[in-house]
Amino acid sequence: MSQVKKVVIAAVCAALGIVLPMAFHSVPNAGATWLPMHIPVMISGLVAGPASGLATGVLAPVLSSLLTGMPAAAMVVPMTCELAVYGLVSGALSRVVRTGSVNADLYVSLIGAMVAGRVVNGVLRALIFSPGAYTLEAWLAASFLTCITGIVLQLAVVVPIVVSLERAGLVPPRYPEE
Repeated sequence: MSQVKKVVIAAVCAALGIVLPMAFHSVPNAGATWLPMHIPVMISGLVAGPASGLATGVLAPVLSSLLTGMPAAAMVVPMTCELAVYGLVSGALSRVVRTGSVNADLYVSLIGAMVAGRVVNGVLRALIFSPGAYTLEAWLAASFLTCITGIVLQLAVVVPIVVSLERAGLVPPRYPEE
């Protein structure tokens, strides 16, 4: 895939990272439950690689905060760190995980990124953003219980979207037919 196409994918996904939360936030507290900004970040990483995923993970929350006020200023840095990890790790894993099955590769990469982003978020909150006040229970609640709907949504839509993009010929196939 050309660098230009990777930049375009990152830009489109960053734009989706602004628009999707606006739609979800029309319902009170839906953003923290459905995690709409996470979806385009992970798609960017899986489709265009770690650099594009990282760029999308940084651009989406920062631009969204500047343009819409969401996320709130206090949440921009921790959320940017978390989303940057999602994009970077999903892209890195998608390059190295090769099971022979496109779906299995994508799910392993997606789940690995989801775990890595949540762990980094918890560590940063415990050590830097809320030192001494962020407990394991708070992390488990914020990272898994409150957002279980978003986790299920990500598992349900990210991989099918990436597979559809491959089948439509919009991105190179993971396992080209010989």
